Amino acid sequence: MTLQLCMDKIEELLTRGVANIIPNKQKLEELLKSNKKLNAYLGIDPTSTRIHLGHTVLLRKLQTLADLGHNVTFLIGDFTALIGDTSDKDSERPALTSQEIEKNFQTYKKQAEKILNFSKIKVHYNGEWLSELNFKKVIELSMKFSANDLNSRELIKKRLNEGSRVGLHEFLYPVMQGYDSYFMDTDLQIGGTDQTFNMQSGRTLQKIWRNKESFIIATEFLMGTDGRKMSKSWGNAIWLDDSPQDMFAKVMAINDDLIIQYFTLATNTDIKEIEKIKSEIKSGKNSMDVKKELAKIIVAELHSEKNAMAAQENFEQTVQHKELPEDMLVYLQSKTFKQNIVDLLVKTKLAESKSDAKRLIEQGGVAVDDKIITPNQEVNIQENSIIRVGKRKFVKIKLN
Repeated sequence: MTLQLCMDKIEELLTRGVANIIPNKQKLEELLKSNKKLNAYLGIDPTSTRIHLGHTVLLRKLQTLADLGHNVTFLIGDFTALIGDTSDKDSERPALTSQEIEKNFQTYKKQAEKILNFSKIKVHYNGEWLSELNFKKVIELSMKFSANDLNSRELIKKRLNEGSRVGLHEFLYPVMQGYDSYFMDTDLQIGGTDQTFNMQSGRTLQKIWRNKESFIIATEFLMGTDGRKMSKSWGNAIWLDDSPQDMFAKVMAINDDLIIQYFTLATNTDIKEIEKIKSEIKSGKNSMDVKKELAKIIVAELHSEKNAMAAQENFEQTVQHKELPEDMLVYLQSKTFKQNIVDLLVKTKLAESKSDAKRLIEQGGVAVDDKIITPNQEVNIQENSIIRVGKRKFVKIKLN
């Protein structure tokens, strides 16, 4: 890597999609430009089976650090997931079993490989060291933090003021994350802005026990398809394991005011090119055409160029021109009868669960033979009935 390319990568690392650098950008920039190899990591708790597009903002930062030659770790929080982080939650997380956590993180590496080159990046599980701590060590760790600091977190404070339950175990989460950072002798942590408090815990332990300055890069959030923070809970996520067709269509569904944010945070598109696109939008370029370009880039980067072209063609046929896809899935059932649409959506795999199916119906996104279905409605399924979810998912019913 040439010196200029190295400098450019450092500048992009410190600016693109970055909300905050702690303690400050100048000190970290100086350290990155020195010959020292830094220990850097990103941690993700396996609280679901999937990684969404918002996580790629962080994954790209991690890969850049690996490309620059630093010691980089992709940390899977199998132990911290037992508690669950409530930094951005209005209530406690449901407790996960070890079996659920195991199932969830089985596919994490495969999904992350769409962004990360694991020949340059180590994978660790924080259960490797956190499970070895005895109660004496947990007390020693806890003594380095004050209850006032923990209580001051916005959502924790809100819940306490409302008289809502705050579990004692929730206060241990930042302590555990801080120990992750200390155990790996971390120089640099990568995380979203909602992780700032937890990442600060790592800085605290490094300072106390090693008298060492460590750094934080807190990134901006990628908004979901509905304009809110991308989240499994809100059903607004674009998942890394989405099919090319679904991924393309979801990108096409974002608000126009998110186009530049998606180019910046969710693609490798050059910043100069993004500025050009921004100018074209201001000059009146059709937003549909720009979003097609965006969707094609995202699908190409996460799947392939061939898949991106096929996904665009499918979108134009099924959504723009309202044609039914030729390769529509077929669901076989034995006879015609009335049944609950929620159960039918799950059986045909148009919904992941009953709760997902109910949400889709409540949003008016489900139709049978072009008739929108209302909650609790029973449907009379006939030969060749077509069930549609959103604008892009179809199943044809066949009787056998």
